[in-house]
Amino acid sequence: MHSKKEYLIHGLLFILTLTTATLAGGEWVFGKSVLASGDQALSIDDFWKATAFSIPFIGILLIHELGHYFTSLYHKVRCSLPFFIPAWLGFIGVPSIGTFGAVIQMKGFVNSRKKFFDIGVAGPLAGFVVALGLLIYGFATLPPAEYIYQVHPEYADPNFEGYGEDAMDFKLGSNLLFWGLGEVFADPDRLPDMAEVIHYPFLFAGYLALFFTALNLLPIGQLDGGHVIFGLFPRHHKTISLVTFTGFLAFAGLGFINPYLPLEDLIIRIPLYLGYLYLCYSKSGMTLQNKLTIIFSLAALQYTLSFFFPLWEGYQGWLFFAFLLGRVMGVRHPEVSGFRELNTTRKIIGWIAILIFLISFAPEPFVFE
Repeated sequence: MHSKKEYLIHGLLFILTLTTATLAGGEWVFGKSVLASGDQALSIDDFWKATAFSIPFIGILLIHELGHYFTSLYHKVRCSLPFFIPAWLGFIGVPSIGTFGAVIQMKGFVNSRKKFFDIGVAGPLAGFVVALGLLIYGFATLPPAEYIYQVHPEYADPNFEGYGEDAMDFKLGSNLLFWGLGEVFADPDRLPDMAEVIHYPFLFAGYLALFFTALNLLPIGQLDGGHVIFGLFPRHHKTISLVTFTGFLAFAGLGFINPYLPLEDLIIRIPLYLGYLYLCYSKSGMTLQNKLTIIFSLAALQYTLSFFFPLWEGYQGWLFFAFLLGRVMGVRHPEVSGFRELNTTRKIIGWIAILIFLISFAPEPFVFE
């Protein structure tokens, strides 16, 4: 059982996160901020309308964590209540989504592949089912195309020619599922461009839910996807996790050390990048020689690809998350005694989870140009 103090702390964090997500929703959906003035100010009425984004978004994160929580209770593994992490950065003019996500802390010892698998897969599956329903509803009930004029009245001006070359363009990167649902359930005349999805609260909330689901299902370390892979392939988890992590880094850092950059930039970037890679592999469990071999090989490969294909670039927005994976969480999985196979039902669920990852993952989720 949890103490009253725990319920109070976790409840306050949840309410605070719901509030910050609503503030962020006002910025994305309506282009208004609580710190702005005039027509750009977020009114009380706008705040309540922005809950059309924050409630489904935070609600799906809650369902994800409760999937972990109740499965832990089922297996008699002690854990904390869900920790929600509020994160609204509008006060410094930086766009945010109102949260860094949510986690539960495992307090009990888990010495079973089955328990690791069940607890790991329950969260993404629960959140995904709700996100899928939300997106189907969002696509099927899109407002008329003229809706966008409420946010961008300048679009209705026949003389409007864009914001100019100095403007920052932002759009969401598509994934297979989001694209497919739009093709099947949306009226083509009402389907928004990926640069405008942020103004459709249900679609934006569903897209972010898929983003977090796919992120958690990466088959690396102790992420939910890592637990799934450990359940399906216990003898090969270390190899799968390390190969996936290396591929993730290879894509994230592609173009960072580009031979066509000025020499003075390369002199700074190359040692910084090598040091970054070393930190990312610090908890890999490999020998120093193997670490250095992978680090220099990876950097050399990226440099060579940039030389022959200078327009190839990865998604450097993944670099920070890769650092958290490698340095903070690690790419290894706790050992358990024995290698008893999962039953057929769990194997099927595991492959479904892998499929969900493949159709939900966006290589470039947030594109700034």
